[in-house]
Amino acid sequence: MRRSVSDKRINYYLIFVVVIVAIYGIVLAKNVVSSDGNDADSTVKKYDVIVEAARGEIFDRNGANLVSNRQGNSIEFNAAVFPSKQADRNRIIGALVELCDSKNEKWKDNLPIIYDENGQLVFVEDRQADISSLKNKNMLNLNSYATAENCLDALIDMYKLEDFDRVTARKIASVCYEMWRTGFSVSMPYVFAEDVSGETISIIKEKSEFFRGVEAQVDTYREFTDGTIAPHIIGVTGIISSEEYDANRKKLEEEIEVGNFTESEIENMQLNSYSLSDYVGKFGIESAMEKELRGKKGIKTITVDDDGNVMSDYTLMPSQGNSVYLTIDSGLQRVAQNSLEKRILELTANSVSELDAAGAVVVIDVDTGEILASASYPSYNLTEYFDKYNELLKADGTPLINRVLYSTYEPGSTMKLSTAIAGLENGAVAYDDKFFCNSIFQYYDVTFSCLDSHGNINVTKAIEESCNIFFYNIGDLLGIDVMNEYSSKLGLGQKTGVELSESKGILAGRAYRESVGLTWMMGDTIQAGIGQSDNLFTIIQLGNYCATIANGGTRYECHYVKNIMNSDHSQVLYEHKPVVIAETGISQQTIDTVKEGMLAVTTTGSCRTAFSRITEKVGAKTGTTQVKKIVDGKTVKGNNGLNISFAPFDEPEIAVAVIIESVDSGTATAVVAADIYDYYFSTKNQISSSQQTNQLLR
Repeated sequence: MRRSVSDKRINYYLIFVVVIVAIYGIVLAKNVVSSDGNDADSTVKKYDVIVEAARGEIFDRNGANLVSNRQGNSIEFNAAVFPSKQADRNRIIGALVELCDSKNEKWKDNLPIIYDENGQLVFVEDRQADISSLKNKNMLNLNSYATAENCLDALIDMYKLEDFDRVTARKIASVCYEMWRTGFSVSMPYVFAEDVSGETISIIKEKSEFFRGVEAQVDTYREFTDGTIAPHIIGVTGIISSEEYDANRKKLEEEIEVGNFTESEIENMQLNSYSLSDYVGKFGIESAMEKELRGKKGIKTITVDDDGNVMSDYTLMPSQGNSVYLTIDSGLQRVAQNSLEKRILELTANSVSELDAAGAVVVIDVDTGEILASASYPSYNLTEYFDKYNELLKADGTPLINRVLYSTYEPGSTMKLSTAIAGLENGAVAYDDKFFCNSIFQYYDVTFSCLDSHGNINVTKAIEESCNIFFYNIGDLLGIDVMNEYSSKLGLGQKTGVELSESKGILAGRAYRESVGLTWMMGDTIQAGIGQSDNLFTIIQLGNYCATIANGGTRYECHYVKNIMNSDHSQVLYEHKPVVIAETGISQQTIDTVKEGMLAVTTTGSCRTAFSRITEKVGAKTGTTQVKKIVDGKTVKGNNGLNISFAPFDEPEIAVAVIIESVDSGTATAVVAADIYDYYFSTKNQISSSQQTNQLLR
């Protein structure tokens, strides 16, 4: 697979090529050698080409293929045969561009100068580094204030394109510039176009005398079994950026400088360092597991005799990257995605909110931290990521955002579980202790309220009814520092440890307020106890928080990678073992008390209808928070609905956290969790029945 480059380190790349020459003793230019060792009149042209390796595949936890490789055609320029005269190059490139345009084939057009919709020549937005490289002294040697027209004029002059119209000249210049930028040479062919049709290849072959040095190669391309499954988690590969290339070259240089490597090891590191035409993982697992998925490059020696006969042989065979198995269950993932989308559309249809509806859901194994499903809505198809990138970037609901890991939300009443635990563990409240709720809580000169008058209410009933007054009292008795001690133990405001980047969130308290130059007030403590104030957490944090309560107080590191195998699946290279981040030390009595309140939420409380169809008992807690956003210059309000839950109640296996933005309450989100439990337990029972049947047959 061929990739792009940075021009900032062309000299480093040339040094790299020289190193490869020294390593393998291969003639990179046209060397004249004796064909039989004695006949000096016969010449043989011999050179080598670095061969890219196929990327490793990605599977779900059950071995279902999520990302694989397929073969396709690319059009390459072979420097040993491609014309050296610029006029000849221009004719060939111009004809290739015209052919590909007529067949709707995409060719590499990376020049940061384009014609806009008004026919004006402009610089491409967000390509400042590439524009600077184009203008710098190693290329066009133009002033920093040079316009796009100035740059094209200089390119036309450099590549002798005066006889072409400016639109065509720009296209040819784009190819010529990219050839220079990527270090086009006998060892580094230039990939003009990728994944082209057989029809286009046939036309080029039929006119091979004209298209001298233009060759068809079979390459591997990334293929998704279903590009809609977990796109935010899987990610994509793309052409290496200037910054990525520079960072990798610098890292390699530092490793070699400080490491105690043998000469052979350094040679291998140099060979497999990133070239100016590599693809890399851009985000998601493709990026996080780049080192494992990326294969090892090979070297192919090409020999051409006097009669033009071409022979090739591998000096070093390339090897495919490793196979990565995720913790994701693709069946459960599909259910989570579909249920989340369906519920959001249902709620939106009945909502008067002017805010964009969106949401996220995560499913976690409570005893391992494995993430079984992780979905964001709105979503997209990975197969369309690059073609529709600008459209997705501007779309309502920001579909490119991974809401499970990046978005942070006020937890609302889901925070009350942590407040209850802190109160029970510190003796501020006992199981039978009650506070009186008449819907009003007077705190000095500030009045706080509850949605109902609950009368005398204990902790389990307070969790079921989500009574604000009860938790205002606990917050007042404990203070923010004690509450935060337990919130931190339970993982709130802390990263979960997943392989992908994630937001840390905010745990409200003195430390945060001081970090932004503000003061923590007494009334803030009261609000923090019910999940308001500055508290902002990710959905994966809330899911792991629930999982920690469900399993009795052990907080596990969350992860998306289950194991790694070599490409032929004959060897397990890595198997993820559960990692305990914290043993909270919370007593079993406290855990049982809080879980009792969560069970009441699903049996007699607000979520009883949603979970009534589930065969297993479920423990849950809802949360509803108001959000305000500016839409068309005016403030618009909406409600975020959260629901965290676990099941089976007696022997918990999975925890689910759901957020639906802007349109309804936490109770309304419970349907999504119920759909997930329904699928999870029905599938589990089917597998169990199948195993029992097989045992009887034996």
